[in-house]
Amino acid sequence: MNSYSDYISDTPDGIIKLKKALAEAETVIVGAGAGLSTSAGFVYSGERFHKYFCDFIDKYGIRDMYSGGFAVLDLDPKIMWAYWSRYIYINRYMNPPKPVYEDLYRLVKDKDYFVITTNVDHCFQKAGFDKKRLFYTQGDYGLFQCSKPCHYKTYDNEETIRKMVLAQGFVIGEDGSLSASESSKLEMTVPEELIPLCPVCREPMTMNLRSNDAFVEDEGWNKAAERYTDFLRRHQNSKTLFLELGVGGNTPVIIKYPFIRMTAEWKNATYVCLNYNEAFAPTSIKDKAICINGDIGETLRSYLTNK
Repeated sequence: MNSYSDYISDTPDGIIKLKKALAEAETVIVGAGAGLSTSAGFVYSGERFHKYFCDFIDKYGIRDMYSGGFAVLDLDPKIMWAYWSRYIYINRYMNPPKPVYEDLYRLVKDKDYFVITTNVDHCFQKAGFDKKRLFYTQGDYGLFQCSKPCHYKTYDNEETIRKMVLAQGFVIGEDGSLSASESSKLEMTVPEELIPLCPVCREPMTMNLRSNDAFVEDEGWNKAAERYTDFLRRHQNSKTLFLELGVGGNTPVIIKYPFIRMTAEWKNATYVCLNYNEAFAPTSIKDKAICINGDIGETLRSYLTNK
């Protein structure tokens, strides 16, 4: 897998072959990356970014939500948490604009499935996926941890994040949507008493996101990892469909490479890759692979509406 000449892409009649493979599969192992949430409407730039961060764009020249998350880390904590509370709220506590995760659930809910994902936005559980069949490898926007960390425990942050966005002048709708109050200008800070501190050592809290060696793999993380490992062990001889969705090139060792390796090693495995202009598989498994380039949501919708 050293050059693109060693890969296949755009399987002819991909949807038809996907239907056949899914119908025959006893087990489905889903591997999801950022491209899946992007297809669902969780984009970090453009109109959505401007809607919630126009003041930060004007004052600090931030160009997109993701890079802005790093740009504000050195600012006053009251400003930093103003930015990050908006970031967390809209990407964790609001639903994505498009029902891509719900469509995916319809595809796999009657199968013996498991999901491994690098996404941290909780969309799988909100769409109905069984929590015990999910492994969030890179953390969760909905959790705080000690920045040190002095201990390996995480803390639910929904109440604090809600208070932070309300303190800035936002209004939370009955459906969980976030909008700016018409009666006042948005604040770009949060009250100091809302800044989260570790309950053990009183150092600043941070998000439970894997960005360095300080990432906390808590009890829930370790149990999910064990369940995933056990699921793989128990299904090596099953007719298994590895369904890779929106996995890019940043962390291929977590999902893409293992999926390809297991497809090659497992006698009854099929590898399916859905991605926007990045769907490919090595020629070494070309007879066991299906690649469909295009918007994932549109591909899933085509599958569901043309059964």
